[in-house]
Amino acid sequence: MLIPIPEVLTKTELETIQSRLAGAAWEDGRATAGHQSARVKHNLQLSETGVDARELGEIVLKALGRSALFMTAALPRAVFPPLFNKYEQGMSFGAHVDNAIRPLPGSPRSIRTDLSATLFLNDDYDGGELLIDDAAGSRAAKLPAGSMILYPATTLHRVAPVTRGQRVAAFFWVQSMVKDEGERRLLFDLDRAIVELGRGAPDHPAVARLTNVYHNLVRKWGEV
Repeated sequence: MLIPIPEVLTKTELETIQSRLAGAAWEDGRATAGHQSARVKHNLQLSETGVDARELGEIVLKALGRSALFMTAALPRAVFPPLFNKYEQGMSFGAHVDNAIRPLPGSPRSIRTDLSATLFLNDDYDGGELLIDDAAGSRAAKLPAGSMILYPATTLHRVAPVTRGQRVAAFFWVQSMVKDEGERRLLFDLDRAIVELGRGAPDHPAVARLTNVYHNLVRKWGEV
């Protein structure tokens, strides 16, 4: 399930992040890649322990917290602190799968990576599509600056070569309260149907009954 989430960042937040990243110090992205990913990873990345990544990541986390669509789609139990990467002309990231478990920086805890997310921070470039392989085939994601794509971390995915300009993005992983992808999809579809019904007939008794079903399913499937 690929879910685009538009306008995660406000214009002010986006401009703040873009300004900070324009003067940031970038390093070889392979420094944080696993053995297999390092063979196909050709990009730049902010140090995940640096001030820029930490402070800009807080802006992203705050924006996620007010996104009802993100909360509904991900049902987040934990979010990995956002990281930031840059692809200059000719750079790409070949087919890979994200690590299933990632240690949380500065913590003895780890998270299970159920969902991956890419938050696009600019759109004035060519190429650089995020290509995600699922049952429907290979699907491309390239969204306006400030918007995000959420997709299963279980998928093979890659970033096509940038052919003009540079592609800048934040990326992170989510451990969901609902581990099973199929169950998350059912809950997401049910929530969207409840919202749609509520818009057209907010006082219809089915809204309350379906909302009751939704929350009981979250109780049944959720981990806290």
